[in-house]
Amino acid sequence: MKKLEFKTNIKCSGCIAKATPILDDKLGKGNWEVDLFTLKKTLTVKGNNANENEIISAVGEAGFTAEKL
Repeated sequence: MKKLEFKTNIKCSGCIAKATPILDDKLGKGNWEVDLFTLKKTLTVKGNNANENEIISAVGEAGFTAEKL
């Protein structure tokens, strides 16, 4: 299974709540998570069909930024 990691500005549980509907729809429920306990606020996306540009676009649509690590 492919795993991609991104630095993001999703930084709190409120941000997660805002981003969840869009990221679940675009990336698939259970295929992504954000580690809020690191300085980089790492977004990890798992899946064989994970596409870097689609992930960055989905995060942007949710109102946040993502940068490939």
